[in-house]
Amino acid sequence: MKVTFVAAPLNHAGGTRVIVRYADGLTRRGHQVRIVTPANPPPPSAARRLYALLRRQPVGDPSGDRIFRPQEERTRLLVLESSRPVEDRDVPESDVVVATWWETSYWVARLPRSKGAKAYFMQDYGAPGQELRDLVPTWSLPLHIITISRWCADLIREHSGKDTPVSLVPNAADERLFSMPPRKKPDQPVVGFVHRSSPMKGWDIVQEAIRLARQTIPELALVVFGPEDLGRIEPPAGGMRYVHRPADDQLASLYGQCTAWLFASRREGFGLPILEAMSCRTPVIATPAGAAPELIGAGGGWLVEPEDASDMARAIVEVCRLSDERWQQASEAAHRAATSYTLEDSIQLFERALETAIERSSALDYAR
Repeated sequence: MKVTFVAAPLNHAGGTRVIVRYADGLTRRGHQVRIVTPANPPPPSAARRLYALLRRQPVGDPSGDRIFRPQEERTRLLVLESSRPVEDRDVPESDVVVATWWETSYWVARLPRSKGAKAYFMQDYGAPGQELRDLVPTWSLPLHIITISRWCADLIREHSGKDTPVSLVPNAADERLFSMPPRKKPDQPVVGFVHRSSPMKGWDIVQEAIRLARQTIPELALVVFGPEDLGRIEPPAGGMRYVHRPADDQLASLYGQCTAWLFASRREGFGLPILEAMSCRTPVIATPAGAAPELIGAGGGWLVEPEDASDMARAIVEVCRLSDERWQQASEAAHRAATSYTLEDSIQLFERALETAIERSSALDYAR
């Protein structure tokens, strides 16, 4: 197949990484793949960053090279000359063209049929810039929808009709990055968290849960990583260790040093850190958002009540006080649950979803 992904500017967020992994995976399977994306907006000035820092406001990435690039040399990447929308002239003739963000779904819907059958890879909602009111209209566009969790599929059908065709392609952790041999329970209790500035990620819940858990386990350590500067993050009482933009080869060691990993999202399309931590043999304590019920239900973690920091604190204390033997059982259960479905499995499912989009488009053309 000739496949074109139409993407929003490529950053280092989890959704971008998933798109690029699928593009590279399809390339390895012999397909001709291209990603077309607008240029990132120019980096903010030093004055703008200082202003945002003082007011604890979000600010763009100050680095110059912010694009998360494909790893396969044969995966073509076209970055436009500016941050304008992708147009007909930017997209080659393909078998299938894939929107990867709600705004890009409109761009793809406007493309002529010669650019390929039209698909829409929908991963998330709830973060700034992707509210439900923005997404719902896109689910009725003439695009074959591909999504990443049953929760997302149910949400799409709730708002656009139960007969809306949706292909479900759950995420998988990249075993080349997220792997850890069997290990013992850490000597010091340590929990970890991926920080994002969006309130939907639940940092306030984690802060309070850590405060409460430290009343019982004063030596409890907290490891956090994320894209924001440390000065913009309010640490919980007792402090934390913060890693700013860890390199890919650091991620497994961060997950793998923890007794448990925390996932506190209020709304989430999937929740990739759950899968990554479990792949590194770290049990997860999670709110029931995104794919958490499915992943935790398979073993290796604890679901806690949403919006309930005290319940999360209770689970932290419970996990940290497990015997070595019981903790290792939870660790192995987490690993089994995460690795029973591989990245190659998800790439094959994504490939099949694109074939379904082509088949549906051909059937509609024939009906006309």
